[in-house]
Amino acid sequence: MKWLLALALLTSMPGLLFAQAQEQAAGTQAGAAMSTATAFQLDINAPDEVRALLERHLELLRYREVTDLSDSELARLLVAARQDTKDLLATLGYFSPDIGIEQQPVDSGPIARRVILNVVPGAPTLVSEVHIEFSGAISSEPAARIQRQNIEANWPLRAGMRFTQTGWDGAKQQALRELTRQRYPTGQLSATLADIDPVNHSARLSVTLDSGPAYRLGPLVVSDTQRYDTELVTRLARLAPGADYDQTQLVQAQQRLTDSGFFDSVFVSLDTAGDPLAATVRVQLHEAPMQKLVLGIGASTDSGARLSAEHTHHQVPGIGWRAVSKLSLDRETRSIGSELTAPPDADNWRWVTSALLQNQMSGSVDVSSLRLRAGRGQGGQRIDRNYYLQYDRAESAASDGTVPVLAQALSANYAFTLRNFDSLPFPASGWGLGVEVGGGSTLGSQQDPYVRVLARWLGYVPLGRNRETTQTDLRAGRLALRAEAGAVLAKSDIALPSTQLFLTGGDTSVRGYGYHELGVTLPDGQTTAGRYLGLAGVEWQRPIIVNDRLTDWESTVFVDAGSVANKTAELRAKVGVGVGARWKSPVGPLQIDLAYGVAVERFRLHLNVGFTF
Repeated sequence: MKWLLALALLTSMPGLLFAQAQEQAAGTQAGAAMSTATAFQLDINAPDEVRALLERHLELLRYREVTDLSDSELARLLVAARQDTKDLLATLGYFSPDIGIEQQPVDSGPIARRVILNVVPGAPTLVSEVHIEFSGAISSEPAARIQRQNIEANWPLRAGMRFTQTGWDGAKQQALRELTRQRYPTGQLSATLADIDPVNHSARLSVTLDSGPAYRLGPLVVSDTQRYDTELVTRLARLAPGADYDQTQLVQAQQRLTDSGFFDSVFVSLDTAGDPLAATVRVQLHEAPMQKLVLGIGASTDSGARLSAEHTHHQVPGIGWRAVSKLSLDRETRSIGSELTAPPDADNWRWVTSALLQNQMSGSVDVSSLRLRAGRGQGGQRIDRNYYLQYDRAESAASDGTVPVLAQALSANYAFTLRNFDSLPFPASGWGLGVEVGGGSTLGSQQDPYVRVLARWLGYVPLGRNRETTQTDLRAGRLALRAEAGAVLAKSDIALPSTQLFLTGGDTSVRGYGYHELGVTLPDGQTTAGRYLGLAGVEWQRPIIVNDRLTDWESTVFVDAGSVANKTAELRAKVGVGVGARWKSPVGPLQIDLAYGVAVERFRLHLNVGFTF
């Protein structure tokens, strides 16, 4: 049971550290308060929500440090504090509060006067009616009907909900954002009214949204290009003239240009000063250098220390393609490779060719491999597609000194990835699906056909919803669910390159086991790649909350299971359980996990950075 104690200790450690820090901070503040002279002591008797608001914003608190404050001046301040308290409570929806202020002398001690503020907020004000009206082009254009319906349906401050100033301001801003996000970038709030009835504790809300004219995209005007032509920018941006204005499309175009690597910074905006039916789209760029060299050093629990060098040439002389060459060395793998990518065509498809020479420990087998690939790819915000021909050559040498086995194969492949996450690289909900399908033949003295399939899925399921906004409640945490399955269909005696087979285990698969530790176990105890793969995992992710605020840290509890075999009937799941922490680092999620491999009966620490799907 020692591992259970270790898991429990790791789970509670972040909370203990935060609690200790808070106690130290509270002690420091208390000591400072005792050493500072004050003109009066203020005690607020009110519900927690009201007291917290008053302690932050009540104007009277500013005068506690005025040590020469006279009784007459304090009396004047107390009169003003009553109205100030009433105004602050109105922002929470309490318009008929019972407010009492009294002053008491203090016989001894450094504080001579004591002020007691008693607040009974009364019944909260509830929204009774909501009226949303439209003026301008959106009010009559048939194409805007769905947009009008969405603005009305997504209005967050509905009838029956408590009225607050924060909720009222947020609802107006959300409606304005939804108006200006599509078709109407110059839209505005032309009239707003919150009619409060303090007697009946009700609020009638009305908003008028003036859309202005509808805008369509016009020509692309690109500035500050020297190395790369405007046609490249146009193909990457993919903003069709004549299309309805959509802010999301402009943001995605800006992201595509930034992710392309050709530009260090990009800003895409719509010029609303001209003709709304052909509004100019302005693209301001800062070009990246034609060539760059990146040297890297890193480490992971899967492969130990890592050194890398990557050279990029954005326009290879003679062909104009981009070349990316990389050398990487770590404990498990040594590789050198290069990839040539053509500029995108009008539909964002690119020709791609690559070569990779690699030496890697695959289970208990040392594999030296060569992979050549040529095909086309299309990458997007949500969907990636690739089809290609691939040549694989692998020479596998077992650790027992037997003669290395050489295998070769030629295959045609198609890969598809669909991402439907709410936000990246820190998703809280959504899912992703990836599928690879390939078929080909072995080469050499024996030529046998085979089919290879690999599918993977990742989903995030929120465990709570905000009752007032119906949006995901991040405080409740979420479940992260993973599944992966692969199969190679071929004759039993086929000689396939091991790079076409499967292994699992490690930081991003089955935690509690080493990198590629799980495979087919041979009679002599060695581990090799297998034809069938199955793995699944479930992880409970909970945010760490300090002072009632979300932090950039999360705690996790997880269970992973996976197996590799040469026959489906021989798949036997190896289980790993553990706890961990997540940090939203500037470069992506930092994953720190302590896992216990049930089959091997030992703990293993896993570290990983970044989100990839």
